[in-house]
Order: sequence, then structure tokens, then C-alpha cells
Amino acid sequence: MAKVNISLDAELVVEVMVLAGVGSPQDAVEAVVRDYIARGHRTEARVQSQDEPRRTTDSRPPLPEG
Repeated sequence: MAKVNISLDAELVVEVMVLAGVGSPQDAVEAVVRDYIARGHRTEARVQSQDEPRRTTDSRPPLPEG
């Protein structure tokens, strides 16, 4: 996997390290990024599962009225 070097505010990284309970700045930031990505995937899956009944309902022809 390719590596990327970035600069972050030291106070921000220390806070992430404390919240994540990780001793390494690299590991702390990586954990936050992985969690953010996983959360996005869970949200996408939830939206798709909620949207699925609407799609199946919309695909039926309208019932005759009257």
C-alpha cells in the first residue's frame, strides 16, 4: 500500500492518541481514518437497505382506481 506523509497540528494528534488509547501518532490517526471509512460504509449499507423496499414498491404498475 502506498504511504502518504501529511502534517497535522500536534495538539490535534495528541488528542486523537488519548481518545483512541494509542501510543503512536501514526497508529492513532490511522485508526481514526479507518473508523471514518467503516462508518461511511455502514451508513451506505443502511441507506441501501432502507431504500430497497421503496424501489420494489415503485416498480409495480399502479392499481386501477375506481
